Amino acid sequence: MHAETRAPELHGLLAEYRSAQELLDATRRAHAEGFRAMDAYTPYPVEEIAEVVCDHHRSRVPLVCLIGGVVGALSGWALVWWTSSIAYPLNIGGKPYNSWPAFIPVIFECTILFAAFSAGIGMLALNRLPEPYHPVFNVGSFRERGSREGYFLCIEAGDERFDRTRTREFLTATGALEVHEVEA
Repeated sequence: MHAETRAPELHGLLAEYRSAQELLDATRRAHAEGFRAMDAYTPYPVEEIAEVVCDHHRSRVPLVCLIGGVVGALSGWALVWWTSSIAYPLNIGGKPYNSWPAFIPVIFECTILFAAFSAGIGMLALNRLPEPYHPVFNVGSFRERGSREGYFLCIEAGDERFDRTRTREFLTATGALEVHEVEA
Protein backbone atom coordinates (compact mmCIF):
# COMPACT_ATOMS: atom_id res chain seq x y z
CA MET A 1 0.00 0.00 0.00
CA HIS A 2 1.13 3.47 -0.80
CA ALA A 3 0.47 6.32 1.58
CA GLU A 4 -1.36 9.19 0.01
CA THR A 5 0.35 12.53 0.23
CA ARG A 6 -1.78 15.61 0.12
CA ALA A 7 -0.61 19.10 -0.52
CA PRO A 8 -0.96 21.19 2.65
CA GLU A 9 -3.97 23.45 2.76
CA LEU A 10 -3.25 27.12 2.16
CA HIS A 11 -4.28 29.66 4.82
CA GLY A 12 -3.14 32.65 2.78
CA LEU A 13 -0.19 34.76 1.66
CA LEU A 14 1.89 36.70 4.16
CA ALA A 15 3.83 39.77 3.01
CA GLU A 16 6.55 41.45 5.05
CA TYR A 17 7.22 45.22 4.97
CA ARG A 18 9.96 47.49 6.28
CA SER A 19 7.82 49.96 8.23
CA ALA A 20 4.36 50.61 9.59
CA GLN A 21 3.78 53.25 6.89
CA GLU A 22 4.56 50.78 4.09
CA LEU A 23 2.22 48.26 5.72
CA LEU A 24 -0.50 50.90 6.03
CA ASP A 25 -0.12 51.87 2.36
CA ALA A 26 -0.25 48.20 1.29
CA THR A 27 -3.29 47.57 3.48
CA ARG A 28 -5.11 50.54 1.96
CA ARG A 29 -4.27 49.32 -1.56
CA ALA A 30 -5.45 45.80 -0.73
CA HIS A 31 -8.72 47.17 0.65
CA ALA A 32 -9.17 49.33 -2.45
CA GLU A 33 -8.57 46.24 -4.63
CA GLY A 34 -11.46 44.51 -2.85
CA PHE A 35 -9.65 42.21 -0.42
CA ARG A 36 -11.60 41.87 2.82
CA ALA A 37 -10.29 38.69 4.51
CA MET A 38 -6.94 40.05 5.61
CA ASP A 39 -5.08 40.75 8.81
CA ALA A 40 -2.10 42.93 9.69
CA TYR A 41 0.53 42.20 12.33
CA THR A 42 2.71 44.88 13.92
CA PRO A 43 4.87 44.97 17.07
CA TYR A 44 2.72 47.81 18.42
CA PRO A 45 -0.86 48.99 17.80
CA VAL A 46 -1.41 51.10 14.68
CA GLU A 47 -4.93 52.53 14.70
CA GLU A 48 -5.03 53.46 11.03
CA ILE A 49 -4.28 49.88 10.00
CA ALA A 50 -6.98 48.54 12.30
CA GLU A 51 -9.51 50.90 10.72
CA VAL A 52 -8.65 49.64 7.22
CA VAL A 53 -8.42 45.93 8.05
CA CYS A 54 -11.55 45.74 10.18
CA ASP A 55 -14.58 46.44 8.10
CA HIS A 56 -16.72 47.93 10.81
CA HIS A 57 -19.77 45.73 10.74
CA ARG A 58 -22.47 45.41 13.30
CA SER A 59 -21.53 43.10 16.11
CA ARG A 60 -23.87 40.36 17.31
CA VAL A 61 -22.64 40.67 20.91
CA PRO A 62 -25.39 43.16 21.91
CA LEU A 63 -28.04 40.71 20.67
CA VAL A 64 -26.43 37.87 22.61
CA CYS A 65 -26.34 40.12 25.69
CA LEU A 66 -30.03 41.04 25.28
CA ILE A 67 -31.05 37.40 24.92
CA GLY A 68 -28.99 36.55 28.01
CA GLY A 69 -30.67 39.36 29.95
CA VAL A 70 -34.17 38.23 28.96
CA VAL A 71 -33.36 34.63 29.86
CA GLY A 72 -31.92 35.88 33.16
CA ALA A 73 -35.04 37.90 33.96
CA LEU A 74 -37.32 34.96 33.18
CA SER A 75 -35.10 32.59 35.17
CA GLY A 76 -35.06 34.97 38.14
CA TRP A 77 -38.83 35.35 38.05
CA ALA A 78 -39.32 31.57 37.76
CA LEU A 79 -36.94 30.99 40.66
CA VAL A 80 -38.64 33.38 43.09
CA TRP A 81 -42.16 32.44 41.96
CA TRP A 82 -41.48 28.72 42.45
CA THR A 83 -39.77 29.34 45.77
CA SER A 84 -42.47 31.68 47.11
CA SER A 85 -45.55 29.95 45.69
CA ILE A 86 -44.74 26.24 45.46
CA ALA A 87 -41.67 25.10 47.42
CA TYR A 88 -41.84 27.32 50.52
CA PRO A 89 -45.04 29.37 50.65
CA LEU A 90 -45.22 31.82 53.54
CA ASN A 91 -48.22 33.99 54.27
CA ILE A 92 -46.68 37.29 55.30
CA GLY A 93 -49.15 40.00 56.28
CA GLY A 94 -51.91 38.50 54.15
CA LYS A 95 -50.06 39.18 50.88
CA PRO A 96 -50.50 36.74 48.01
CA TYR A 97 -47.77 34.17 47.44
CA ASN A 98 -47.11 35.58 43.96
CA SER A 99 -46.36 39.16 45.06
CA TRP A 100 -44.27 40.49 42.16
CA PRO A 101 -42.94 43.70 43.82
CA ALA A 102 -40.93 41.52 46.21
CA PHE A 103 -39.45 39.68 43.20
CA ILE A 104 -37.90 42.77 41.56
CA PRO A 105 -34.45 42.65 43.25
CA VAL A 106 -33.91 38.98 42.37
CA ILE A 107 -35.15 39.46 38.80
CA PHE A 108 -32.87 42.50 38.37
CA GLU A 109 -29.80 40.69 39.70
CA CYS A 110 -30.42 37.61 37.54
CA THR A 111 -30.89 39.84 34.48
CA ILE A 112 -27.54 41.56 35.06
CA LEU A 113 -25.75 38.28 35.87
CA PHE A 114 -27.00 36.43 32.79
CA ALA A 115 -26.44 39.44 30.49
CA ALA A 116 -22.86 39.91 31.71
CA PHE A 117 -21.95 36.24 31.37
CA SER A 118 -23.61 35.93 27.96
CA ALA A 119 -21.79 39.06 26.73
CA GLY A 120 -18.41 37.71 27.85
CA ILE A 121 -18.97 34.18 26.56
CA GLY A 122 -20.61 35.49 23.36
CA MET A 123 -17.66 37.78 22.66
CA LEU A 124 -15.21 34.93 23.11
CA ALA A 125 -17.28 32.57 20.94
CA LEU A 126 -17.91 35.10 18.14
CA ASN A 127 -14.19 35.99 18.06
CA ARG A 128 -13.32 32.26 18.01
CA LEU A 129 -11.22 32.62 21.14
CA PRO A 130 -9.16 31.20 22.66
CA GLU A 131 -7.09 30.34 19.62
CA PRO A 132 -3.96 28.69 20.98
CA TYR A 133 -2.26 28.46 17.59
CA HIS A 134 -2.45 30.53 14.41
CA PRO A 135 -1.15 29.37 10.99
CA VAL A 136 1.06 32.47 10.51
CA PHE A 137 3.45 30.96 13.05
CA ASN A 138 4.31 28.37 10.36
CA VAL A 139 6.33 31.10 8.61
CA GLY A 140 9.87 31.36 10.00
CA SER A 141 10.34 35.10 9.52
CA PHE A 142 7.06 35.78 11.33
CA ARG A 143 8.18 33.65 14.28
CA GLU A 144 11.48 35.52 14.40
CA ARG A 145 10.35 39.13 13.88
CA GLY A 146 6.55 39.13 14.25
CA SER A 147 6.37 40.61 17.72
CA ARG A 148 9.60 42.63 17.78
CA GLU A 149 10.29 44.38 14.51
CA GLY A 150 8.17 42.89 11.74
CA TYR A 151 5.28 44.40 9.80
CA PHE A 152 3.17 41.76 8.08
CA LEU A 153 0.00 41.65 5.97
CA CYS A 154 -1.77 38.34 5.48
CA ILE A 155 -4.42 37.99 2.80
CA GLU A 156 -6.37 34.85 3.57
CA ALA A 157 -7.22 32.20 1.00
CA GLY A 158 -10.87 32.41 2.05
CA ASP A 159 -11.20 35.86 0.47
CA GLU A 160 -13.43 35.84 -2.60
CA ARG A 161 -10.82 37.82 -4.61
CA PHE A 162 -7.95 35.53 -3.62
CA ASP A 163 -5.98 33.90 -6.41
CA ARG A 164 -2.60 32.47 -5.48
CA THR A 165 -0.56 33.95 -8.35
CA ARG A 166 -2.42 37.24 -8.76
CA THR A 167 -2.44 37.93 -5.04
CA ARG A 168 1.29 37.16 -4.84
CA GLU A 169 1.94 39.56 -7.72
CA PHE A 170 -0.24 42.20 -6.06
CA LEU A 171 1.59 41.90 -2.72
CA THR A 172 4.96 42.07 -4.46
CA ALA A 173 3.81 45.20 -6.31
CA THR A 174 2.92 46.88 -3.01
CA GLY A 175 6.58 46.83 -2.02
CA ALA A 176 6.73 43.69 0.10
CA LEU A 177 10.18 42.48 1.05
CA GLU A 178 9.05 38.86 0.89
CA VAL A 179 5.79 37.02 0.26
CA HIS A 180 5.33 33.69 2.02
CA GLU A 181 2.69 31.01 1.64
CA VAL A 182 1.01 30.27 4.96
CA GLU A 183 0.01 26.64 5.35
CA ALA A 184 -3.05 25.94 7.48
